[in-house]
Amino acid sequence: MASSTRSQALLLLVVLLPALVAAFSEDNPTDQRVLVLLEDLALKSSHSIFFKSLSSRGYELDFKLADDTKLALQRYGEYLYDALILFAPSVEGHLGGNLDVAAILDFVDSGHDLILAADTHTSDLIRDIATECGVDFDEDTEAVVIDHINFAIEGESDHSLIIGDKLVESDVILGKGGVKDPVLFRGIGHSVNPASDLVVTVLSASPSAFSAPPNAVLKSPPALTGTSISLVSLVQARNNARILVSGSLDLFSDKFFKSSVQKFGSSSRSGSGNEKLAVELSKWTFHERGHLKAVNVNHHKVGEKDEPSMYRITDNLEYSLEIYEWTGKAWKPYQADDVQVQFYMMSPYVLKTLDHNGKGLFYTSFQVPDVYGVFQFKVEYRRLGYTSLTLSKQIPVRPFRHNEYERFIKAAYPYYGGAFSMMTGFFIFGIVFLYHK
Repeated sequence: MASSTRSQALLLLVVLLPALVAAFSEDNPTDQRVLVLLEDLALKSSHSIFFKSLSSRGYELDFKLADDTKLALQRYGEYLYDALILFAPSVEGHLGGNLDVAAILDFVDSGHDLILAADTHTSDLIRDIATECGVDFDEDTEAVVIDHINFAIEGESDHSLIIGDKLVESDVILGKGGVKDPVLFRGIGHSVNPASDLVVTVLSASPSAFSAPPNAVLKSPPALTGTSISLVSLVQARNNARILVSGSLDLFSDKFFKSSVQKFGSSSRSGSGNEKLAVELSKWTFHERGHLKAVNVNHHKVGEKDEPSMYRITDNLEYSLEIYEWTGKAWKPYQADDVQVQFYMMSPYVLKTLDHNGKGLFYTSFQVPDVYGVFQFKVEYRRLGYTSLTLSKQIPVRPFRHNEYERFIKAAYPYYGGAFSMMTGFFIFGIVFLYHK
């Protein structure tokens, strides 16, 4: 019996070992194993170009129906996938197996990535997942984004096939050069909190757009109008997990990828930018771009190499670290002029911008303030499109010992002079008082 149990355990290890080796790691942060949940297997062929682009970049796609009763994200406490693509906007209640809103949020909280696509018929389940991620779809379940000015003439008379060209300006997110061609969009809009630094709108509607039921007679202004309507948004959680939320499932379809676009009022046609946008956003979401890591964090006194256990007030020290950026295949030195370090105790006593040598090494030097206590070296680096770096290292700072002060302090020379002049004056006064008649 014991021999059979050991054999089963060995067999399980052999089966899971390749998956564990290929999993997300700091040395290779790109996702490898992706679970694709579809509400209909026909989506596998209607969105084949998008899926083939992922497969060609080395991703292992596991296609399953969203209501499959055998669905599972983890087994024996280990996640089976690095990322999830949820192309099942109308699935009601809960997903198959033990998947629900809480399970998907736990998946993201564990550092895994998510691509979520909604549609004109989006269930409460998908809306709840998006809301928990910081994206709020229009509360009107019948509303779609309509634009009577910036629409494609190939669409229906309700002008719900709109053209989006208001894209975020970021080479990290959209790739070098960005997306030049117009993007076709048919779906629902959402709003994001403009004060949040975790959510960024990638594609927004034009000023003439609004969110409402098609062909409806509006008796009051729509809740979402103009550029406040987000069509595609990205979320980067505090644990650097990434989420792509699109209000249109058709945005990823072969039909939209291959369509030529003619805007209302224009006589010219151009190819759609949907394929470029979808591919570049998937690269960002799956950490092929914009992923940073910091290594070899060092600090020491000037002229020394070893890290001390504590510093003394007014010591001169040097601080350095190395930052690298993942290119999808290898790490390359990161270059930026806005990386800062704080020497922090309740508030920053020193704030220095780090110099760099162009090879990934960032460094600076400064004098320890004339204040003793427990300080921290803190680096909190956040830049659009990049994973955040949060580094903290605690170090105590002590005052001078009794035998470390200078014998004579220059700043006290006036007091020394006053004391000796007082003694000299008293001596002269005594002589004069006693011996002068």
